[in-house]
Amino acid sequence: MFPMGKEEKMDFMALYDDCCLCPRQCGLNRHARRGKRGFCGEDDRVRVAFIGPHFGEEPPITGTNGSGTVFFSGCSLRCAFCQNRQISHESLGDLLDQPSLKSRVEEMIRSEGVHNINFVTPDHFFPHVFDLVSSLRKTRHCLPMVFNVSGYQSMDSLKMAEHYADIYLPDFKYADKALAASLSRAKDYSQVALRALCEMVRQKGFLDCCASNNSIATKGVLVRHLILPGHLENSINVLTTLFVEFGPDLPLSLMRQYSPVGQSLPGPLNRVLKTEEFDFVYAHARDLGFRTLFVQFPDPQNEAPLSRPSPFLPDFRKAQPFEKPSLKKMQSPVDIRKRVC
Repeated sequence: MFPMGKEEKMDFMALYDDCCLCPRQCGLNRHARRGKRGFCGEDDRVRVAFIGPHFGEEPPITGTNGSGTVFFSGCSLRCAFCQNRQISHESLGDLLDQPSLKSRVEEMIRSEGVHNINFVTPDHFFPHVFDLVSSLRKTRHCLPMVFNVSGYQSMDSLKMAEHYADIYLPDFKYADKALAASLSRAKDYSQVALRALCEMVRQKGFLDCCASNNSIATKGVLVRHLILPGHLENSINVLTTLFVEFGPDLPLSLMRQYSPVGQSLPGPLNRVLKTEEFDFVYAHARDLGFRTLFVQFPDPQNEAPLSRPSPFLPDFRKAQPFEKPSLKKMQSPVDIRKRVC
């Protein structure tokens, strides 16, 4: 971590020399002139698939004008079922130099009035992100900076990120080591993610709007969990772990947006989540006593496998990858405190 005011002196791009930005610890020189790419599939040239407002995040992140997302290509986790497969596995996106990246983000801020800047899967491009955040702050852009991450984070990278992130949106995907190994080639996912989440909470606390009842978040941590079809025990154990470690006040987003994406997905991953599966996991979250949940409630019309794409499933070949959901389709906050008191 760099002391306040000293980050300008850091040569961020030197972090690509012997890249250990993620827990894979590839140790490769990712500079393009060397022609080497790590597990993430990217070199040191930042590749971006989409910059624009997104309306499918949780309400304190989306607000009314949208979250100002920057979707990076590549990924250090590369789950077999990734809902953003076009960019995480196929590297769909455009190479941008740093001035162009900043210019496009600033144009989004001016023209769209977004509530925050939301860096989606930024870990393997942290040097560019740190530099961009520093530059935006120098030009008096004071929006919250959201680091939207997989949960599979390096502690060293997180400590460096502390000064640049305001909000963390980490996934917590797995409690099952075998499942993590099979689907993400990361059998250590659960222990790495737990340590990383502890560090994020140490830095920022829980998402501030959940305690203050403000409509838009400015700081803190909100954890997301995607329920996988046919793997309910994994979800049950994830929720139990989170509750035991962090207690009932940890803000939790329970996602049921899974759609089959990619090839050769094993067994039940070739279908959407069933309503009874969602109900089972949701009931466990309620029984545990989580006080603030953000829930994607089931859409009965999307029960049959591949009947129609989820509104949360993007197509990055389009200028606007996401369908703008109606209010009924958007994630809804469930504040269990009102039902307990």
